[in-house]
Order: sequence, then structure tokens, then C-alpha cells
Amino acid sequence: MQHLLLGVVAYLAVQACARPPAPPSARGHEPQLITEIEIVEANVANAYDAIRTLRANFLTHRGQTSLRSTSSSDPRVYVDDQPYGGLSSLRLIPAAQIAEIRLYRGWEATTRFGTGNVDGVIAVTTRR
Repeated sequence: MQHLLLGVVAYLAVQACARPPAPPSARGHEPQLITEIEIVEANVANAYDAIRTLRANFLTHRGQTSLRSTSSSDPRVYVDDQPYGGLSSLRLIPAAQIAEIRLYRGWEATTRFGTGNVDGVIAVTTRR
């Protein structure tokens, strides 16, 4: 019993001295999020350039998602939770207006934005 109590006390002492987890910004970038700070530091002109510079994987071709589908496998673009267009529409969004850009994978996009988004969504949130 004494060994168990000693073990618990030692565990609690180690936990009390441990550092709290670092916030996401201190750990590096989140793979599916581009922040306003990153966009400003990248000194880019528009949303497309920000993505291409900071997270080019957002723009990569994901392959055909259905045997019957003949549509593009590019993610759709939403601005402030409203449908905005295809990838080329990202060039129309000035970097100075962007608060964040987030990539939603197919299942996340379908859950958040509804069916028809199986290829994912690039969601741009503007400064308000």
C-alpha cells in the first residue's frame, strides 16, 4: 500500500512540474488552416497565392471520387459559409480581406456544407 501511495505522489509531482501544452501557433501551423498572420507574413496578393505559397496541398488533385461522376475532383470554394465558385475564384479574393482559410476534406465538407461537396471545400472567412 505504501508503494502505491508513493507512486501516486510521484506521478502527481511530475504532472505538477510539467509544462502545459503549447497553443497551436507555438507548435507550428495546423495542416488544414491558414491564419491571417500567416497570410500577412507571406505577403501575397490573393487567396489563391496564399494557398499556393503556404499549403499547396489544398490545391492538389484528389482523384475521382465516384465511378459515375464526371465532375471535377477539385474542392469547392465557400466564402463566409456561402458557395463562391471553383478554385479559380480564389484569385478574386484579396489577401487583405482574409481572416482565415480552412480546408475541409470530403466527409467534413459534406457534414458542414451538405451533399455535393465530396471533393472537399476550401472555406475562406473574411475580416468583418
